[in-house]
This record gives sequence, structure tokens and C-alpha cells, in this order.
Amino acid sequence: MNTLDFSIRHIGISEKDQQEMLERVGVKSLNELIEQTIPSNIHLPEELNLPSPLTERELIEHISELGSKNKVFTSYIGMGWYDTCTPAPIQRNILENPSWYTSYTPYQAEISQGRLEALFNFQTVVTELTGLPLTNCSLLDEATAGAEAVAMLHNTLPKSKKKATKVLVDERVWQSTIDVINTRCIPQGISVEVCDVFSAELTEDVFGIVVQYPDANGEVKDYTQLVERSHAADVRVAVAADILSLAILTPPGEWGADIVFGSSQRFGIPMYFGGPSAAFLSAHDDYKRAIPGRIVGLSKDRNDRPIYRLALQTREQHIKREKATSNICTAQALLATMAGMYAVYHGADGLRDIAERVHGYANRLAILLKDLGYQIKSESFFDTIVLESLSEQEIAKIREIAEEVRVNFRYDKSGTIGISVDETTLESDLGMLHYIFAQAKGLEVDTNVCYDSDRCTAKLPQSMVRKSDFLRFDVFEKYHTETELMRYIKRLERKDISLAHSMISLGSCTMKLNAASELFILSNPQFAFIHPYAPKDQTEGYMEMLDNLSGYLGEITGLPYACLQPNSGASGEYAGLRTIRNYHESIGQSHRDIILLPISAHGTNPASAIQCGYKTVTVACDNDGNVDVEDFEKKAKENADRLAGTMITYPSTHGIFEPEIKKLCQIIHDNGGQVYLDGANMNAQVGFTNPGYIGADVCHLNLHKTFAIPHGGGGPGVGPICVKEHLKPFLPSHSLIYGDGVTPVSAAPFGSAVIFGITYAYIRMLGVEGLKRSTAIAILSANYMAKCLEKEYGIVYTGKTGRVGHELILECRKLKEETGIDETDIAKRLMDFGYHAPTLSFPVHGTLMIEPTESESLDELNRFIDVMRCIRREIEEVKEGKADPANNVLKNAPHPQYEVTADEWPFPYSRSKAAFALPYLLENKFWINVARADGGFGDRNLVATMSCCVVENQRNE
Repeated sequence: MNTLDFSIRHIGISEKDQQEMLERVGVKSLNELIEQTIPSNIHLPEELNLPSPLTERELIEHISELGSKNKVFTSYIGMGWYDTCTPAPIQRNILENPSWYTSYTPYQAEISQGRLEALFNFQTVVTELTGLPLTNCSLLDEATAGAEAVAMLHNTLPKSKKKATKVLVDERVWQSTIDVINTRCIPQGISVEVCDVFSAELTEDVFGIVVQYPDANGEVKDYTQLVERSHAADVRVAVAADILSLAILTPPGEWGADIVFGSSQRFGIPMYFGGPSAAFLSAHDDYKRAIPGRIVGLSKDRNDRPIYRLALQTREQHIKREKATSNICTAQALLATMAGMYAVYHGADGLRDIAERVHGYANRLAILLKDLGYQIKSESFFDTIVLESLSEQEIAKIREIAEEVRVNFRYDKSGTIGISVDETTLESDLGMLHYIFAQAKGLEVDTNVCYDSDRCTAKLPQSMVRKSDFLRFDVFEKYHTETELMRYIKRLERKDISLAHSMISLGSCTMKLNAASELFILSNPQFAFIHPYAPKDQTEGYMEMLDNLSGYLGEITGLPYACLQPNSGASGEYAGLRTIRNYHESIGQSHRDIILLPISAHGTNPASAIQCGYKTVTVACDNDGNVDVEDFEKKAKENADRLAGTMITYPSTHGIFEPEIKKLCQIIHDNGGQVYLDGANMNAQVGFTNPGYIGADVCHLNLHKTFAIPHGGGGPGVGPICVKEHLKPFLPSHSLIYGDGVTPVSAAPFGSAVIFGITYAYIRMLGVEGLKRSTAIAILSANYMAKCLEKEYGIVYTGKTGRVGHELILECRKLKEETGIDETDIAKRLMDFGYHAPTLSFPVHGTLMIEPTESESLDELNRFIDVMRCIRREIEEVKEGKADPANNVLKNAPHPQYEVTADEWPFPYSRSKAAFALPYLLENKFWINVARADGGFGDRNLVATMSCCVVENQRNE
């Protein structure tokens, strides 16, 4: 045992355990298993060329060395990113706490009550601040939220606008938002006109307007008349809003906005060189069937007690497939949780105090600068002052002095300087700013001078000063001390199952270890406090890491050119398809608009294709779960003139390696298309094969699956794409960094940049052998579990040699036919044993898909197997008539603590059978605090914020 070898910490199976598992599977070695699992014609001929593995200590020293190459300047750049104070109890108890960052998306409500309540808080914050009653629980970033807002407006056109195709985007909206709206809207047939919306004509083809509040010049405008004029013409208005400003500015919902979107980054989330941070989007209740992402709603359990759950889940895009109106899947749930908790910690009065302080400092700074003779663009602002009429020489002098004292401003080619103050700004910072601008004019000033408070009074339009109160609910009033907040977070934490409790066996989601040493970068100030538009000489450490990682991912995938922008796997799918579309347009083949999609493709593939403007043609699978090659070739040839490409998941979502994968790729290329390979299941490829060698032109990687970034209760996710050389010129770009070129897919040039540090650490510590062993053990664990459970349940799909890939699908359909017990009952019963359910009814209805990963120990695998066998025996009791078909331990599961400990016990089986069916539960019981959710009730009675709770209570009274 080499204690310096990180792989023994990441991989849960020891050499001794491995031999036992191989014997059970029926092979003599890992190599033999791999030969039987991965088709021989796609095995890599050479080893990957990656650096030698680092120890955990070496990795920490290496990251520190990279961080020292970054320069952390005080940032006044703004433009959607601001320095902020992450409250220490939130950093320590949520961001750095595996109970929060390793949990899965809360589809299983009963074991996700803590996260659901935290996200419900976030939704309440958004609706209260924006003045609109409905929101979801986080999107990706402000720019993509803007694109989603435009899509919502277009998808819900009034009758008078059914043929309208144009959206007007105000020229004072952030450029990154304009660019992403262009990226997303053009393939949808929506034309985007950037203009001064106040003077624009609202023609018949205009359906929507997008404005910024405050705008890109920092100005707080009164949009009331614009909204009234727009509504009179059946044109609706979406507003990009600064969430902190809404503590003192009139909420857009109060002056008539239809949709409000933005970023919650200012609520305690570091800038992180661009991300991650949670976006938000709120709207009127009329949009509840159109709003993308997830909505947390309040429902009741089977005993009529309140329970949080994801409401209207049929909006999930992998369920809608070709009918999807968005491809949102992974979001930014962990960051939304933190932002919501920031509001809990500060409450309404605290948020108002922060906003007033920021605004007050901006006003004082404006006076300082005017006294020095500078010209300010607008007298009405929240936090941002724009100096205008500056010569190139003046700007150069100011920049030189500012950088000498480690200060960044926003410099515009038009001869302006933007200065955005934030929560971290102090009196001493105002003194430094005074010094910089005085020095630029050759003046000596007293930087400690005080100013007449009357002169510092805000000059906001009265109509834009907030008069309504907000967040007057108990949760935002009670937890303002660190002691109380710590205890509140702990109470929520205890209601959730995470990897800190037990294996999360979800297929297609790869819930592997997120090693603590990989995550240290998230709390490192040298990486946390960098603005995404900081000058290049201040970000050398970041760029070295990102460049290295791009090379590593290119080597691993066999596709040498990477784009790191996409903020989720589904965003990566879109970016890959958009790259293919850009390529076809460049060679005069823009008519190619058809994507072949095997039914075994990953769930969001059809949604992403539709969002990219493609039409999809579904390809059948054979009885063994493989793509039907004959049907695939037939449809490729039938559509050869219009074929853009195919989207293939490999190994497939059926959990097997397609034996004819190379032939499928060749068929597409022979008919003029490009091959997109979905990298969701890359965990079964790394080191043994790769998309480039197989024949793909582009793939995306789910870093929250294969490459160890945390799931965070539903996100962050990151989905970089890798491409062959001919596609490189068509990768997403970023106008604010690289000038004109291909439009971006996210707000920041490198998406959620800090997250890449986790994957970087994962690759650097495992090295080639560690990565290969991770893949091999993942495949071994899945085959071991399949062998152990095939008798009790049956395995839906196996390859020609009888092997599964890195995941397996348990057959449950016959059980329902024989006993009435279905896959949902099994999933709920697993909670009584302290386990999260496998993937439920996907990709095959009536089944359970399991992926054990390489990180779980043999003891944990065997414990889960024992639980599944115990549940199978309970099902047999129903079949044999020993248990009531409708009133049994499975149909009544899960059994919450309040029920097990009650004086009355209404069930025909014992409490011990319900709660302690296996001996290990006596020592380590995860207690559930709610019974099975009544999903239908929650959908029929949507209650998505605390304000809705008040209305619902009044209605009931």
C-alpha cells in the first residue's frame, strides 16, 4: 500500500476485493473483463500522454503556485460580476460541506427536504425582490437566462402576435447577454434587433423587448411608459435586473415587467473568474407551463403533512424530448442555495443596509469625481458611475495609476470609464479612488475628507425608489446570528441523503467521490476573487491551468481542441451542435438540418437539437438495446441531402457498448454529416478508448459525472466540448475578450472557470494509470452488481458477451404485472434503508438504472445488494399472499420518524420491519421526516414561494 498514491483514496475497491469480485463475475483479470466489455476494434493503440500523478500535498502546492501567478486587484469592473462577502458560516457549512455539495438533484422529495426548503427560500427571495409571483430554482447565468426569457416570450405569443419573430434588445443591455441571446435565438427563427428601445417602432413583427435595470451605463431609468406603450401593442417586456439593487429600487414587477431575470452572484458568491453562480428568472403565474428549469413547490405527504417537492416535473426537458422548449437540465442549485441562505442571514433589513451602503458610496464617489472636474454620464444610478468625454491620454494615465495601486476599472473604446462599487467597498477604498483620479489630474487631495451628507443624497427618480416591503417571513427574521444560522443549516442538512451517508446508485449520473483536496480551490482567494474581464497579466495562473486542462481533455477524448464555456452538460450539447451548424454554414451547407437520434441517446439530446434549430429523426434499437444499424443507415441515406449529423451516447444510455459504433460514425460521414458523441458516460471510456478514436467529430464532457465535480443538489454542472481540427474555427467565442467572431454560449469567457480546478486536480492526482483503473473498476463494480442481482430482478440489456458497461438496468416490469409493486415502490422503500433510489424509469419505463461508480467499497456494494435482495423478498411476500397487495411495507414506504415513533401503529406489519429490516440500521439509521409525497396535489395547487403560502392559507381560511 502506497499512502502517497491518491488513487487508493479515490477508488473504493482494494486489490483483495478486486479478486473476489472478478471471481463472482467469472473472469480471471480486469483485462479479461475489459476485453469482454469494450469492443476490441476501439481499444486505444497507445497509452494517454498525461503528466505523472501528484500526491495530494503536491497538488495543493501546485495550485498555490498557480494562484501566486494571479494578481488579485480590487475590482470596479462590474458588468454583471461584483466582489461580495461570502458569510463564513455559509462557506464552511454549505460550500465546504459534503452533505450539501455531494447530494443529487432532489427528484426524490422525501430524502431531499433540506435542499428543497433551501431552494424554496431562494425562490421566495427572487419573487419578493423582483415583484413577480413565479420563479424557478436557478438557471445557469444571466446571459443564458436572458435567452430563456426571450424563448419564453416567443413560445407564449398572444393571438395578435402569432407570426411575430422579432425581439428588441436595448443597446444598454450587457454585451455578453446580447451575444448569448443572438446565439440561442437565431436558430429558433427569432431575429434580434439591438437598438434604443425608447425610440424603436413597435412593428407587427415585434413580440418582445429586453432592457437592463440599472442599465449598462449604470443609469436607473423609469421604464413605466415604455412598458405601457409595449403592452398596448401586445409586446411584452423582459428585464435584466441587478438583484441587490432591488432592495432599494422599485421591483420591475411593480412597473409592469412580464419577466425578470439576472444573476444572484452578488448574494455571497465569489466572482470565480466568471462562475459558477446561480441565475434567476421570475414571471407571472401565466407562464408556469413555459418557465424552464425546476420549480420547488409545497405539497403534502400521505398523512397530509406539508412536504416540499419539485413541481410540474413533466417540464423536465429529458422527458419532453423533441417537444422541449428549453434544454435546461443541470442548473446551479448549490449556488442558489448559498444565495438564498445569504438572504436568510441578512434578512430584509440587512439586504437594504448593504444596498444603501453601496448606493451611498457610489453617490459619494460621484461627488468626489465631479469636484475634481470629471464629467459623469448619468445623475441617476445605483452602484455604477460612468465617466465620459475622456481622451485616450487621460484614460491611459488613469489606468496606469490605478494598476500601480492594484485597482481595475472598466475601460470602453468610446472614451468612458465605468466604476462599480460593491458590498466590499469601504471608506478607505473611496480614499484610494479619490487619490487615483486626483493624481491623474496632477492634484493633491485629502483622501480622509468627509462630505456633507445632504450632498450624498440619492438622486434616483422617485418612481424608481422602492416603497414596498419584502421578506417579512420568519425564516428571514430569525437567523441573523452565526449560531442560529449554523443550527438552521444543520437542521436542513439532516433531512437530506448525500454521499456523506451512503452510495447514490443513480445510473447515467456517476455519483462518484468529490475528493476534499480537489475542492480546496473553491475557497482559495487567489482564484475566488478574480473578475472574468480582469486583464490578462492578472490571470496567468488561471490561464495556465485552463490551457493545461484543455490539453488534458483533448488527449483523453482524442479531440484536440476544447471550449470551456458551457455551464452544464446540456449547454455542452448545444455548444457542440452549434459548432457543427456553424461549420456547415461556412461551407455553404446551411440546409443540413436533420439529426439522427437513437432512442438510446441521452435524455437532453433531442431537446438540445431542437433548440439548435434542427429537426430530429429517431432511430430504433434492436432487442439487445443496440442501435439498429440497418435502420440507422436507411435513415441516414434517406436524409443524406439534409443530414447534419447524429448524436450518440457512448456507452449508450442502455448501459452497453455499441459493437458497431465505428460503422455508425462512418455512415454519417459518408452521408455528409458530423458525429456528435455525448460524453455523459465517459467514465466507461477514459484510458481505454475515446470519442476521437471511435470516429466522433465533437463531444461534450459532463465534469459532474466523469471528472469528479460535485453535483451540489442539482448543480453546478460544467460541459466543455472537444472537437477535431476542422471544427476549431467554429467554437463559441467571446466578443469582449476575443473581438468579433462566433457568438458565445455563456456570459463568461470560460464559463464556470473555478470548477475546472476540480477536474484539473482529479486528472493531475490520478495520472494515466489512476484514470484507467477508475474506468476498469467502474466497469467491474457494475458487472459485479449485475451478476449479484440478475437472479432476483433480471438485467434488461447486456452486450454480446453478457457484460454491461459501467451501469446496469434492473427489470421491474414483470414484478408490477405479478404483484402490483412497481419501480416507484422500490425507490421509496430504499429510503427506509438509508439509500437514494437508482434512476427511475429512464431510459426504459418500469426499470431502475444503477451505476455504482469506482469510488464505492465492496462493503458498500454488498450492503446495497443485501438491501435490494431484502426488498425482493418483501415483493415475494405480496406475490405469495403473505402481505396485503395495497397495504404493505413497500406501498406505504417510506416510513418517517414521526410515524414509527407514534403511539398508534396502523399497519399490518411490525415497526421493526418498517424501520429496521436489516441489522446495520440499528447502528446507522437515516431518519426521514416526511411520508410519501402526494405529487398530484402539489401540481394542482402550485405553491412555490412563501407569499403563495400566505395566499393559500387565506384561501383555506
